[in-house]
Amino acid sequence: MRSYPTNSPQAAARIVALTLVADGHVSRTELDVLDRVGAYRQLGLERDAMHSVLQGFCEDLLQASDPHWVGACQVDPRTLSQLMAEIESPALRVTVLRLCVAVAEADDHVADGESVVLVSAVEQWGLHHEMLSPLLPAGSH
Repeated sequence: MRSYPTNSPQAAARIVALTLVADGHVSRTELDVLDRVGAYRQLGLERDAMHSVLQGFCEDLLQASDPHWVGACQVDPRTLSQLMAEIESPALRVTVLRLCVAVAEADDHVADGESVVLVSAVEQWGLHHEMLSPLLPAGSH
């Protein structure tokens, strides 16, 4: 698996890419959500650069693991932890988590693989409060 500099746009985009493929396929609905929320701009990338990160990530997955996908996240816990560790900036962590949630919810169903990525991000980054933020009244957190 290739590595990117800590807090780089590519490292952040790769986690979003992981969420895109975590259910075994990339849907047009998920890609449309990224366009609609301006994910590329939020991560500091051009649209084509994001797609290059996605393509590179898929190539890495095919080289590193069994190519027989079963419809869920195929990244082992150690690799997942290493990918998450490339994001240290608290603000970037929140941005990436929000983009991952948007992707996971794009089709009105959070698949098991997507859930694995989201839970890993929340746990490793200590963002439990971010998952509850939309439920709290404005100004209460």
